[in-house]
Amino acid sequence: MKVKSATGEAAVLIGELAEVSGVSARALRHYEEQELLVPERDSNGYRNYAEADVIRVAQIKAMIAAGLGTAIIRQYLECARTGEHGTTLELCPRLRAELDSLAERLDAREAELRDTRRRLSGLAARSSELSTAG
Repeated sequence: MKVKSATGEAAVLIGELAEVSGVSARALRHYEEQELLVPERDSNGYRNYAEADVIRVAQIKAMIAAGLGTAIIRQYLECARTGEHGTTLELCPRLRAELDSLAERLDAREAELRDTRRRLSGLAARSSELSTAG
């Protein structure tokens, strides 16, 4: 159901935004708790989302999918741009440093996982050798 916000603009309720954006109402409430979305409230306390919030939710989803946490998203959400090619970020030096730091942490974690896989393969190979030798 379309409603009017306090400013007279078209607004949608949380269920509608959830349906349109593909994000659960619970996730939308979490985004609000994390100060990523700030819906208006009507007199009965219902959240009224602006049509621009559909784009905002898409930006949040894209940033989460890229591995950014809500604290970082909160700092840099205003750098997000959405166009015909999806969501992009305008990179200021601080954001570039954050993304580089995240990439370094991912590289380190990948190296740890490769090392763990190598050790696991070594254990499995030794187990196979012992079982065929006995």
